[in-house]
Amino acid sequence: MLGIVSTCSGRAWRAGVEVAADFPLAELDRWLAEPDVLVWFDLVEPGQELLDELASELHLDPFAVEDATGRHERPKATRHATHTFITCAATSFTRSDGVMRLDTIPVSAFVLPDALITVRGDQRLDMGEVLAYWQDAGLLAHGVAALVHGLLDYLVDGHFDTVEQLDDELEGLEDLLFDASIKTRVIQQRVFGVRKALVQLRRVVLPMREVVSAVMRYRAEHDRPLSVELEGNFNDLYDHVIRAAEWTESLRDMVSSVFETNLSLQDARLNEVMKKLAAWAAIIAVPTAVTGWFGQNIPYPGYMAAFGLWQSVLLMLVGTVGLYILFRKVDWI
Repeated sequence: MLGIVSTCSGRAWRAGVEVAADFPLAELDRWLAEPDVLVWFDLVEPGQELLDELASELHLDPFAVEDATGRHERPKATRHATHTFITCAATSFTRSDGVMRLDTIPVSAFVLPDALITVRGDQRLDMGEVLAYWQDAGLLAHGVAALVHGLLDYLVDGHFDTVEQLDDELEGLEDLLFDASIKTRVIQQRVFGVRKALVQLRRVVLPMREVVSAVMRYRAEHDRPLSVELEGNFNDLYDHVIRAAEWTESLRDMVSSVFETNLSLQDARLNEVMKKLAAWAAIIAVPTAVTGWFGQNIPYPGYMAAFGLWQSVLLMLVGTVGLYILFRKVDWI
């Protein structure tokens, strides 16, 4: 069929029992032709030529093949003549200069009657954990729907972990808002990073509701009916997807609240500074006014006498000390 490629490998099961492991692409035809055999084949960063040849052999839709290699496709599930195409993404957070950044790792899948062909655009997505889930769940005897469920369940669990990390980051930001030792610029950078990451995360998480519901609908209407066990698992998966989507909605409100609170605190701090400046300006104005009065070149009570000196000093002391006590009492300084 096709030449062997080092970034490809597959597994095959019959009645839930593994019959082939890590077979190369050249043997894919053989296992697809075997009766009652469930096949999974994984492609990592495949070239366009390889995908085109694979599409020709398996009669895959060319638009689906094009979407499988796209870096910015939205999560979706589409039905084609010979297969169902699914594209979604795994998510994780990295931190750069104290700012959280979202990494998305695209993964696509071609769902055939007895096979699942996955296409990964990045080796960071560990399919070994998905394989372990498939084997531990004991649902492989139920066909390709078990593989689809395991893959989607793994991705949605990753979305939950990412949302939880974002929630923890927001709680940390809430504590920093009232820490006077933290520079405002640092908080602004982190808030901006969280807002940007949340927008990107919502683009991945929210469409998953359509993906899971579409897969369930396609399997029920066009392919084999779901078993009781798988139907329950898919319902549970859909519930997890809804919860993740609702969590991101609540986080959006929290981010907005943190952002607005930060702005309000900046205004409050600015008001405090302005009050202190106004208070000190008023205090300094007292000796300025007194010295200005006694600096006139005209006779006044105490002019050219020691009495006038002590009078001016007393007025400055009474005025400045009195204003200082008054402003301290009203918490202006």
